[in-house]
Amino acid sequence: MSRTVRQAIEIRRRFQDPRTAPEAASCETLGVDRDSAVNELFTQSELKQYRRDGFVIGRNLICGSLRQRILDVTYDSLARQTGPIEYEADLKYPGAPESKCDGGGETIRRIKHAFNRDPVFAEYVVRPEITGRLHQLLGPGVVMPLAHHNCVMTKMPDFSSDTGWHQDFRYWAFARPDLVSVWLALGPERPENGCLDLIPGSHRMQLAHERFDADSFLREDRSDNRSLIESATAAELEAGDVLFFHCLMLHAASRNCTTEARYSAVFTFRAVDNPPQPGTRSASLPEVLLSPPE
Repeated sequence: MSRTVRQAIEIRRRFQDPRTAPEAASCETLGVDRDSAVNELFTQSELKQYRRDGFVIGRNLICGSLRQRILDVTYDSLARQTGPIEYEADLKYPGAPESKCDGGGETIRRIKHAFNRDPVFAEYVVRPEITGRLHQLLGPGVVMPLAHHNCVMTKMPDFSSDTGWHQDFRYWAFARPDLVSVWLALGPERPENGCLDLIPGSHRMQLAHERFDADSFLREDRSDNRSLIESATAAELEAGDVLFFHCLMLHAASRNCTTEARYSAVFTFRAVDNPPQPGTRSASLPEVLLSPPE
């Protein structure tokens, strides 16, 4: 058992004991009533929305002190350029520098392997506001694969890029296409700074292979896809909001046109009976059992 996994288990034990829950005072410090601030479950209407639309937003779920600690780790990783890191120039999406030798070539797009960087990420993912909702969506046994997402996404001014319409599961390999990604806004997210755009209900659609290009992005030159894209909605978030979305949800993001960087912590979760396929990238890294099946 790795040190980070042991830390996650110990942090979960501490959260289950109200005498040692480390965040218990932080909401009070912010002047927020903990009983009203910490709602561990989706409402029935939110669950209905998730099943219908493929996403739902939990508002103000994560208090400021925990967000700041995640940001502190993020700033340190950016300053040190501690790998593994993905640069905008690595992917060459529209708007990105052509190479690392060009202006803005070392603009960071994603800080990878976030979970192993600092125990604060383990503390975050086992919070009851997160695990309670994941149990509702995935069942009692919840596992966090470390091979996918497990990162802080960044949208830097000047040299960020456009990410085309795609479904995450087209790049993954699990027994069935039923995973949930959890996206924590570490600051405001708006269309002008590259917030996620989502196509409600797209997780329930049967989309033919020819509607995607060779890189599994939705082809915007097709009229049937253009009409689908016209139904998109922007996932506008405030700091502390958490977006839960299905792995078949079509989503995209434009570049950051503001003068401030945008940061989001993103992790993915599966049910314990939905394992990765052996020999694939999805099975290439360890996983974290957040809660065993009952």
